[in-house]
Amino acid sequence: MTLKRLLLIGLTLLAALLSIGSLIDSWQKPQFQSRLELYQTDIILQAQAWQPANGQDQNFHLLQNAVLGDRPIESAKKDYQEAIESVEKSLNKADKQLAKLYSPIHIPLEASSQKDEVELQQSISQLQKLDGELGLHLGILQAQQGDTDSALKIWQKLQSQINVDSHLQKTAEVLSAIWDNSPKVLPNAQQSLQQNLTGWFKSTALTQLYQLQQRQDALSKVQAEQQIEATRAIVKLAIIAIIPSLAALIGSILLVFLVGQLLLKGKNALLAQNAGERWLTPWTGETVLQVFVLGFFLMGQLFIPLILEILPLPQAINNARIEAFSVLVSYLLISAGALLVLYFSIKRFFPLSASWFRFDFTGSSLLWGFGGYCVALPIIVVVSLINQQIWQGNGGSNPLLQLALESQDVVALLIFFVTAAICAPFFEELLFRGFLLPSLTRYLPVWGAILVSSLLFAIAHLSLSEIFPLTTLGIVLGVVYTRSRNLLTSMLVHALWNSGTLMSLFILGSK
Repeated sequence: MTLKRLLLIGLTLLAALLSIGSLIDSWQKPQFQSRLELYQTDIILQAQAWQPANGQDQNFHLLQNAVLGDRPIESAKKDYQEAIESVEKSLNKADKQLAKLYSPIHIPLEASSQKDEVELQQSISQLQKLDGELGLHLGILQAQQGDTDSALKIWQKLQSQINVDSHLQKTAEVLSAIWDNSPKVLPNAQQSLQQNLTGWFKSTALTQLYQLQQRQDALSKVQAEQQIEATRAIVKLAIIAIIPSLAALIGSILLVFLVGQLLLKGKNALLAQNAGERWLTPWTGETVLQVFVLGFFLMGQLFIPLILEILPLPQAINNARIEAFSVLVSYLLISAGALLVLYFSIKRFFPLSASWFRFDFTGSSLLWGFGGYCVALPIIVVVSLINQQIWQGNGGSNPLLQLALESQDVVALLIFFVTAAICAPFFEELLFRGFLLPSLTRYLPVWGAILVSSLLFAIAHLSLSEIFPLTTLGIVLGVVYTRSRNLLTSMLVHALWNSGTLMSLFILGSK
């Protein structure tokens, strides 16, 4: 065995250990989906407050009922109760991990232990604050349903907990006072509600306060503002619900057609096109390992992070633009490094046959791309629903999604869009569909190469909760690519998927 092969085996084991470690770490983190559902819940609460003026806009009222459902406040209460349970479970886990670091068996003062301790303390602090915010909101939902006793218990519990932020405690005290059986107005009550509550929760609490104070002008103003926000919320929900729903409907019809055609026409069907045709692969599995271990996993998890620590890049402290720019620079460096390794690994096999890395801007590229995106929607929605039941809110998520949701800066959003909707589809499709999938057909049938490349594509995102949905997306991308033999089609599907997700997140998070 040569020295190069021994080194490659060692690096492969290192990459595997790093990847497994990252996946295990992601198990301790909450899913982004849980946070996203609360954003949707808050917007639904805003939208349900809309009332048509003088009985007009009945069509809009029908749309409101269709989008929001029959009992939005009851559904929101259930969502918040589940969110609190999830946060409390995460808090218990984090407390246990911190206790292990403090245990006598643990060796103190190690650099890694100190870093873990700081991260755990930050995580616990964030979870405690989130738990307090969720408690405030759940209490308002209960009070609005007439269950004042349960609401008062929650707010009183928040006031007695020493680890709850003092501002949240003050707000809990104000809410208890204005919803009490003997209501009263505390000093700075309005300021506290305005600063520590948002959206429907703020307008509901202020309405209760102004009614108690008998401030008709202030009450009329907050109700007018609530109607404006409610109208905007309905428009938001309509956009993020109707467009994907139409695409999913088209995708479902297209999927039934394609499967039916496959059953009826067999080898002459669209799905059977190029289905069993392998690529002529001049390199071996050793070259594939070299590209992915050295060029992708180690480049992304070891080399580029070290380079970024050395470079004098500005720190993203509450600055969405710097954070977005840092993500883009990091991704471009990883992509450039991996593509350089790919180039030098296969350079000696040039010129390659025409079937390798083929870009065809003519013909049915757009049809394959749009059709693949539509078909992916209903399949991944079903897989995601099952996936949520499996992971129960844990398993981590792509941090870019939350950054996009919470960023209100247009420049930052454009940078995120360039990263996710242009750079990622180009780089990932070139590597996973353009190189890995065809290379695997040297050892596997085409369907096997699609499955293995899709699983590795999902694992490369290093989030346990995303493995099933991303594997499903990878399978759709693999089928589109192997049938069309055109990298442009899978890149288009990937770009449509990422850009659709980003735009929905931006609309949800927009003020």
